[in-house]
Amino acid sequence: MSSTTLASAVPETELLPHGIFAIDTGFLRPGFDAAYLIVEQARAAFVDTGTNHAVPRLLAALAATGLEPAAVDWLIVTHVHLDHAGGAGLLLQSLPNARLVVHPRGARHMIDPSALFDGARAVYGDAEMDRSYGTLVPVPADRVLATHDGMTIELAGRPLQFLDTPGHARHHHVIWDERSRGFFTGDTFGLSYREFDVDGHAWITPTVTPVQFEPEPLKASVRRLLGFAPECMYVTHFGRIGDVGRLGALVLEQIDAMAALARRCTGSHPERHTLLRHALVRFYLDGLRLHGCRLDEARVLELLEMDIELNAQGLAIWLDRAG
Repeated sequence: MSSTTLASAVPETELLPHGIFAIDTGFLRPGFDAAYLIVEQARAAFVDTGTNHAVPRLLAALAATGLEPAAVDWLIVTHVHLDHAGGAGLLLQSLPNARLVVHPRGARHMIDPSALFDGARAVYGDAEMDRSYGTLVPVPADRVLATHDGMTIELAGRPLQFLDTPGHARHHHVIWDERSRGFFTGDTFGLSYREFDVDGHAWITPTVTPVQFEPEPLKASVRRLLGFAPECMYVTHFGRIGDVGRLGALVLEQIDAMAALARRCTGSHPERHTLLRHALVRFYLDGLRLHGCRLDEARVLELLEMDIELNAQGLAIWLDRAG
């Protein structure tokens, strides 16, 4: 299917090279949250799902390629945060031949998502959980495949290799696709919103949301990915990005910078939280100015509001844990 035909059929979907489709899940705003569909010789795999509300979009994208749900062999989640895996159980109900592929630390949360739901509710509240996520659907244990570091599965002969990548979350793995020489990175490689592109050049920043941010493991994970000399990264937030060497160096630099700014924010809650938010605002505005971003400050802060809040929470939890 041509990109023009696909865009007409499913405007939320972009056809990328090597049989890969980026699907805007619609979570929060356009261009915020992506899932991916890989098609190989009339077989398919999804990578990440967005929330329950994204399931119709994912199935529509699959149908637009001419494939039936029975053609999907794998439903892969990079980690079990709800903007990546919240719709997995519901989507799997429509995929009769698919198995869910998940990091071993996340498998139990897919089989029984009650703790996952309660943890998210503690962060977002009942109203936001109902509005943005819906009720999580459990995945039958016999349809779950837990990965291990270095493990490879095949999609119609196309190898997909898993690497354990702690730092953002301990239940996080990434997927190396040799065909495209790209990683499906979830949140390990950070977030890169297209609104911040300047003359075709992307900006990127780590995401350190609650509750398992660990600077040194995250840097080690990023360096491990860079060691493959990838040509591109498929990030959840948002889309396919190239220029991987420059962006990887920027991610590594910013992990250290964010840890340092957090250590300077002392005091008790809520004073520390306010200090962390203010420090992150300055950090992002300064970084985007150096990048050449032409958006006004109000628009930048609007786009980054959720990240500022959640990263402030994540940094505070890291500080408390680190002592």
